[in-house]
Amino acid sequence: MAKTKRIIITILLRLLAFGATLSATVVMVTSHESAEVMNIKFSAKYSNSPTFKFYVTAEAIATGYGLIVLFLSSRRSVDRLIVILDVVIALILTSSVSAALAVAQIGKKGDTHAGWLPVCNQVPKFCDHVTGALIAGFVAAMVYLVLNLYSLHVFLTPLFPE
Repeated sequence: MAKTKRIIITILLRLLAFGATLSATVVMVTSHESAEVMNIKFSAKYSNSPTFKFYVTAEAIATGYGLIVLFLSSRRSVDRLIVILDVVIALILTSSVSAALAVAQIGKKGDTHAGWLPVCNQVPKFCDHVTGALIAGFVAAMVYLVLNLYSLHVFLTPLFPE
């Protein structure tokens, strides 16, 4: 019974992580908007920023990994490798969310010291999409953290019986 419960919890966490990374990727890739400021037309999209490209790439890698692991998680022979890769994915997601959040903050508030003006007033739909993608990415990173802690608990429990 305990093994079945452990498998169900792991699969649910993996499905949640997969859904969060997939939605973060789709929302960020579909975010684009055009605006005209002082007769100059510009377009805001994720591919304009290397940081947002990194974010989309990291989320896409995590999505693919999550899909593959959903099919491999029933095999005991790869459990340790999966735990190690879960840690790597959690670190990649954390770094990409952090970097994208920094760029989004500059887009929203600007930087008076560098002379960068905020752009979210001109392209609010784009900024809303980016915010949604960042929330989904943050949820994915947190789910991978919980998954790592749960895996650590499962591996260490037999070593230290009560």
